[in-house]
Amino acid sequence: MSARSVQLSSSPLLASKTPVWRSKFIVAAIALGFLGLMARAIYVQVIANDFFIRQGEVRFARTLTLPANRGRVLDRNGVLLASSVPAPSIWANPDEMDRDQLKERELARLLDMSTAELERKLKDDEKTFVWLRRQLDESVVKEILALGIKGVYDIKEYKRLYPEGEAAAHIVGFTNVEDQGQEGVELVFQKQLSGQAGSRRVIKDRFGRVVEDVGETVPPVDGQDLQLSIDSKVQFFAYQKLREAVLEHKAKAGSVVVLDAQSGEILALANYPSYSPAKRVNLSGEQLRNRALTDTFEPGSTMKPFAVSLALEKGIVKPETPIQTAPGRINITGSTITDAHPHGMLTVSEVIQKSSNVGTVKMAMQMQAHDMWEMFTQVGFGQKPQLPFPGVVAGRLRPYKTWRPIEQATMSYGYGISASLFQVARAYTIFARDGEVVPSTLMKTEHQVAGTRVISAQHAKSMRKMLQMAAGPGGTAPKAQTMGYSVGGKSGTARKQEGKGYASKKYRGFFVGMAPIEAPRIVVAVMIDEPSNGRYYGGEVAAPVFSQTVQQTLRLLGVQPDMAVKPQVVAHAVEESF
Repeated sequence: MSARSVQLSSSPLLASKTPVWRSKFIVAAIALGFLGLMARAIYVQVIANDFFIRQGEVRFARTLTLPANRGRVLDRNGVLLASSVPAPSIWANPDEMDRDQLKERELARLLDMSTAELERKLKDDEKTFVWLRRQLDESVVKEILALGIKGVYDIKEYKRLYPEGEAAAHIVGFTNVEDQGQEGVELVFQKQLSGQAGSRRVIKDRFGRVVEDVGETVPPVDGQDLQLSIDSKVQFFAYQKLREAVLEHKAKAGSVVVLDAQSGEILALANYPSYSPAKRVNLSGEQLRNRALTDTFEPGSTMKPFAVSLALEKGIVKPETPIQTAPGRINITGSTITDAHPHGMLTVSEVIQKSSNVGTVKMAMQMQAHDMWEMFTQVGFGQKPQLPFPGVVAGRLRPYKTWRPIEQATMSYGYGISASLFQVARAYTIFARDGEVVPSTLMKTEHQVAGTRVISAQHAKSMRKMLQMAAGPGGTAPKAQTMGYSVGGKSGTARKQEGKGYASKKYRGFFVGMAPIEAPRIVVAVMIDEPSNGRYYGGEVAAPVFSQTVQQTLRLLGVQPDMAVKPQVVAHAVEESF
């Protein structure tokens, strides 16, 4: 021990005397370091902690969206036209996943995709969020979660169901996968239907698990329900009969509008071709178009009742006034207007019954262009219908000051003017409502609405009798006769325009009418576009759809039959003039 002590004490380093200030300096430096760390900790955690709290929240705090349940769309009787059901979606965090091939094959099967497709979705392991499949059945989601694959999660979502399918597709429309309306009332009433999403602020750990709620949870506000004026049974029946007629006559398309003449409610608005809102693969514009509102055409002979009723209103003629239509043609400023067949002397009522162009033109040319334009405007031609639908058109009605005599003549029988089928149907309410045009609505109403007077009740009733003749024996559309109910209406057939002229063998056939004739409850308009199976007159292709739709609709509305329950159908109709 002593020898070792001597050796240590003999070391020059140990033998040298260390200054006291150096040790004090080292101790002071260490103390200052601790004080600095303490000051920094106080600054970070107490004085200026907002920034660091935000940074922590960015890494671990998340705001979870609590989706609102989209409102339902109902028909007038409370039948569901659109509703939302839970449809969870599956997502993954590739960075967390354990790549088990057996489990991934089973996952791909449940997701209804190939293993290669699943691999493509998961190949970027730097991503922390990848959608695997949206809006699955809950039973499938349970099977997926039961696989226990780390990094695969579900999230609550809803998908839209459309029980009426393609029959009501053009009215209801559809939503996309984000629950945003894309067509129909789903688009127009997006704000009311969607409601307001809620939120939940949480802290998640590095595995994405919620470990703590932060702040208050804002509950979602569900969307409002919409009750439409549509009757789903009337809608379905009208669509089926329209579809059958389009296929039977090998037509390009067709439309049907059913209006309640008392309330102005739209009971049905059907188009064919249509689509299934739940299966929208490879949709075309032909399928999506709501033709009854977006397509315009020259209405043909369905315009004649307006010209004749104005002549009655002006006192130019009476229903029994004779008009010479021989020899079946008339010349207006160098242009010749003809009837399909010469009729000779006709009364005003027979002019409507036989659909005489010559007789109509002779009355129209006794009136001022301004008076005709004013009446057409009052019943809605040339004006955009006040309906909440995308793509609703106004049609074309030129200012009367620009009309030439030949144009005034042709407008009286439906050429030189364009309108949608809905506009024509609404215009006919002046005959059903004793001279008043009725505002139309897509929303259910509980009472009769006030109309706007256009012609007198007396002349409206006279016109209904003429329309009854046109839809009866000796008229242009006896096939419009309906079992148990009296009907009246006007057929029309118009050549289709192509470029600056008219196609030689392309037509549209129409029928617009009402029932029961003494106190009309409904107005029904039918259009068949380009029938090509040998028949194209409106009385042949459109009137039968009118007949079937009227019978079913009045029965569903509880309207009592006003005639003996037997059809009054004549084998052949009088051909219409173009």
